[in-house]
Amino acid sequence: MRRANVGKRVKNYEKLPLYFYVLLGIAALGLIVYLIAVFSPTFANWYNSTLGAALRALLAHITSWIPFSLAEMLIYCIPLIIVAVVVVAYRYHCGTWKAVFAFLGSILSVFSLFFSVFAFGFGVGYHTDSLDKRLALSAENIEQEELYQTALWLVEQVNLTANEVKFGEDGFSVMPYDIAEMNRLLLDAYEPVCHSYPFIQRLNSRVKPVLASKWMSYTHVTGVYSYFTGEANINVAFPDYTIPYTTAHELAHQRGIARENEANFIAFLVTKGSDDPYIRYSGYLNLFEYVGNALYSVNEEHFAEVMGLLDGRVKGELRAYSAFFDAYRDSLAADVSNAVNDTYLKLHGNKAGSASYGLVVELAVAYHRQASQS
Repeated sequence: MRRANVGKRVKNYEKLPLYFYVLLGIAALGLIVYLIAVFSPTFANWYNSTLGAALRALLAHITSWIPFSLAEMLIYCIPLIIVAVVVVAYRYHCGTWKAVFAFLGSILSVFSLFFSVFAFGFGVGYHTDSLDKRLALSAENIEQEELYQTALWLVEQVNLTANEVKFGEDGFSVMPYDIAEMNRLLLDAYEPVCHSYPFIQRLNSRVKPVLASKWMSYTHVTGVYSYFTGEANINVAFPDYTIPYTTAHELAHQRGIARENEANFIAFLVTKGSDDPYIRYSGYLNLFEYVGNALYSVNEEHFAEVMGLLDGRVKGELRAYSAFFDAYRDSLAADVSNAVNDTYLKLHGNKAGSASYGLVVELAVAYHRQASQS
């Protein structure tokens, strides 16, 4: 009887389970949807704002009840999952080659679920019309003088908001509330932006601080949107002034803004429109850093002039940030993380790869150009 039961079990394991066909079928449909979006921005615009938005909202709602980052916990569980899979494979799926291949097929079908969630919920967003087109901005033929004028405008705004911000003895500004309150203030700030630009999804969601934020800092990653759990995750080990802007960036991803430069610009629009001075300060200063770096690369004299106008307390904050970042600047983890991210972005049609974050400068200059002309 014992041998007969084992034989029956092995025979059953030689067959692919029903969910294999179901999950691969869903993945095939996801691939079709993704490919249509690649070739049709009109379809991508519609899908990302309707069916894609529904899936993103569902995932965000399900995981919002969990006080920690589910995505982070899943990453920590990977070694245990691998061990469990190996043990199960050895005990039950090594009787015949057919059983082995059936088990591998089952594993493949489970992994295909990650692609399906990406294709249906987030990936289409990489192929919508560009943000400058959707905002009616002209981001072409940007002149060096316009970059300089944009930097001057941002310095003025940074200095104004700095007067409403408290600075500590270590040189850093101090966020006057906790992450939960910041989250609420950013959701409030998103409301008028979503009203003005309906393609940005309205969503009541929460940000998740990463428990291993200090270790995450070695990757130079300040935040990440985990599309498979619908969570916006934030590195809270970085200085306070980076956190509201980074949070607004990840919340933009959560709302279907996939491209990095576009998430950066939406984060700026949200933070600059906030009623809270610290959030406005975070938005203006973070955008100034991008614009300032771009100005430095084309005209060091103009950059020096602009920096000379910057409030001394803000200069102190930037010096403190540089000292803070020295501990993480040269890191193998950062090199690997950047290479992976660069490849990922290029695979989804972003030729600039990791450099695309800095393309927010073009949107910033176009925005200032339009504002100056109106």
